[in-house]
Amino acid sequence: MADVLVPLAQGCEELEAVTVIDLLRRADIHVTTAGLDQHSVKASRGVVLIPDTTLDKVLAQPFDMIVLPGGLPGADNLAQDNRIQQILLKTLEQGGMVAAICAAPRVLVRAGLLPGKRITSYPGTLDHMALDGINLTQDAIVVDGQIVTSRSPGTAMDFALALIEKLAGSNKRKEVEAGLVR
Repeated sequence: MADVLVPLAQGCEELEAVTVIDLLRRADIHVTTAGLDQHSVKASRGVVLIPDTTLDKVLAQPFDMIVLPGGLPGADNLAQDNRIQQILLKTLEQGGMVAAICAAPRVLVRAGLLPGKRITSYPGTLDHMALDGINLTQDAIVVDGQIVTSRSPGTAMDFALALIEKLAGSNKRKEVEAGLVR
């Protein structure tokens, strides 16, 4: 069974976080949510999320994938946390995957993980950043090797299904999607 970490920062986009957590768990993928500190997380629209644990408690644990929800200021809070950059780098070095949606690809840019990669993000969220060597598209979802990015809250369900396919295969994705009766 795959092991996935979803870090939750104050101001994250709740639709993206909860959709990813829910659908991955429907696929029998082990998901750990971790707050940047010991407090509950007030998401961008005021929904309060209670993480399973804190980031400090899982830093040494290996994960098959790290999934970063977007939202503002959530993505900025993730980008400013050096522990997030460390765990992203460690996960990629160990052959795992990294996924980011909406504004969260800015975390990957800041960590220096995207040169030579094709990505997508919420329109305008990367405008102020140096994107040398990064191919920014307007696609809903982009999979480039170990990196998966998605565009917005509106793509959250398709993003989560793409992550299921990467982690557990196309049959598991079809099984979960059938249960959603889309």
